[in-house]
Amino acid sequence: MTTFLSPMVAGRFSIVIPNWNGKHHLEYCLPSLVQQTYPDLEIIIADNASEDGSQAFIREHFPQCIIQQLPENRGFTGACNAGMTIASGEYVCLLNNDTEQDPQWAANLVGAFQRHPEAGFLASKMLLFAERDRLHTAGDFYRVDGQPGNRGVWEKDEGQYDQEEYVFSACGGSSVYRRSMLEIVGLLDDDFFFSCEDIDLAWRAQLQGYQCLYVPSAVVYHRLSASGGGVTASFYDARNSVYVLIKDYPTALWRRYWRAIFRNQWREIKEALQAWRGAAARATLRGKLAVVPYLPLMLYKRRAIQRNRRVSLEYIESILMPLSRQ
Repeated sequence: MTTFLSPMVAGRFSIVIPNWNGKHHLEYCLPSLVQQTYPDLEIIIADNASEDGSQAFIREHFPQCIIQQLPENRGFTGACNAGMTIASGEYVCLLNNDTEQDPQWAANLVGAFQRHPEAGFLASKMLLFAERDRLHTAGDFYRVDGQPGNRGVWEKDEGQYDQEEYVFSACGGSSVYRRSMLEIVGLLDDDFFFSCEDIDLAWRAQLQGYQCLYVPSAVVYHRLSASGGGVTASFYDARNSVYVLIKDYPTALWRRYWRAIFRNQWREIKEALQAWRGAAARATLRGKLAVVPYLPLMLYKRRAIQRNRRVSLEYIESILMPLSRQ
């Protein structure tokens, strides 16, 4: 399904960093990558036509990095896909530019892949950059009513997520995939542009039988919302969460949980209507309406995804979070 332009190099760890006017983030992110203990790293910056001197900064200070220059801003998904197609690693990582990594981060992820051949993708422990004892995510969940979320978000890190365990998804700000899995399930869906693209990829992988392992020893510090958020996030969160439900959520589970799904969607719409004077609330409403013209396309994609499902419905339901847990 996916065409990689470079031959695969066994053991190589390719890191794809989407960047749009993020020079001030790269000044912190790239030094933490060149200090990694893992010996075979490939660092690719997929640049969305930045105008802040990002390219010159990389060439001067980090000439070992590869710049995949895009002619315009293609969003998170477009940049990541462009970077992934030229990656040569056996393991392909998506990494936000507003992150810093523990020196053992890459080595611990590769070690986890080697210990767990059944894992198709991995989630790091992401902590807040400014509060390094507080969690952003310990892997992501997906609830039966169609609500995705970050495990442990805002909790103080007191060891409650220090065990390797299987989760639904890896946050796209620091997710690592076996290249062999991506060759089967495909890359990110460019129609998402930004937001929920990692959840969509996780659904496609899980339906094909690839599991996601959370690796607590792989630590990333994240300047949360430093490179996104606000009105933009509200629009794409609202639209793309529905895209996922249309594309990926199995029909039998739709029949079982459709009331909960519609209640959750109505709650989001009602809250936005109540706060309609706010720009973010109006963006949420626009996002929900923006689904309508793309409904035929998402249904078309759904047919292939559901037809290729290789796992049982019982398995899928077992990895979804029930309504009783938040």
